[in-house]
Amino acid sequence: MSTAPSRATAPVTVLVVDDDYRVAKIHAAYVDRIPGFTVAGQAHSAAQALHLVAAIRPDLVLMDVYLPDGDGLTVIRKLLEAPESAASGPHPDFMVITAARDVSTVRTAMQLGAVHYLVKPFGYPAMAEKLTSYLDLRRRMQTLNTADADQADVDELFGLLRGQPALPTLPAKGHSAPTLELVRSAVRAAPGDISASEVAERVGISRPTAQRYLSYLTRHGVVRLQLRYGTTGRPEHRYSAVG
Repeated sequence: MSTAPSRATAPVTVLVVDDDYRVAKIHAAYVDRIPGFTVAGQAHSAAQALHLVAAIRPDLVLMDVYLPDGDGLTVIRKLLEAPESAASGPHPDFMVITAARDVSTVRTAMQLGAVHYLVKPFGYPAMAEKLTSYLDLRRRMQTLNTADADQADVDELFGLLRGQPALPTLPAKGHSAPTLELVRSAVRAAPGDISASEVAERVGISRPTAQRYLSYLTRHGVVRLQLRYGTTGRPEHRYSAVG
């Protein structure tokens, strides 16, 4: 997975590959509605996909399996077999989007490292859910950068890929595991976003303590921080569950 720090705040560029022009246009419109993503191009054949990946270097490719001049899994395999270099950049990530439901195709996609597999037909919510979990994963990997990952980090990353962030199994020094779980549960139970003061009231802890735990969960990608700007003063920190 490409996680270049210099692109940490840039939108994820997406190449949409589908033999049906109408379907590709619909999927591209879905992508453009999701914050943090932008469509870089569309391809309607294996040859076009190979050409555009080299030309625009997308971060993510939404790959159909059935293409007029080949199949999408073969395209993925060819792209992964090409050596990475400073000139070509890192390999893109792949999400398979197809009507293929046979287990053999699903297994091959998994073996090739597909980050998700969406079965057609589907609507915008399904696409948004998969891309949002993928974005959360990218952001968390960028925060880890080149540091070695321990088992808790690995469990968390795989949880993010499934859209179910894993709570760190070993809280940092000064954090209580039961309190950490209570804070997380309070955020997940909220109907929308929630403030540190509201979490403190629901859990029965002080606001500074709630803020400390929320910051810890934010760093680990378990909750998402949003800033709400009013007419005056500092922006309010609001938190919502990831996944």
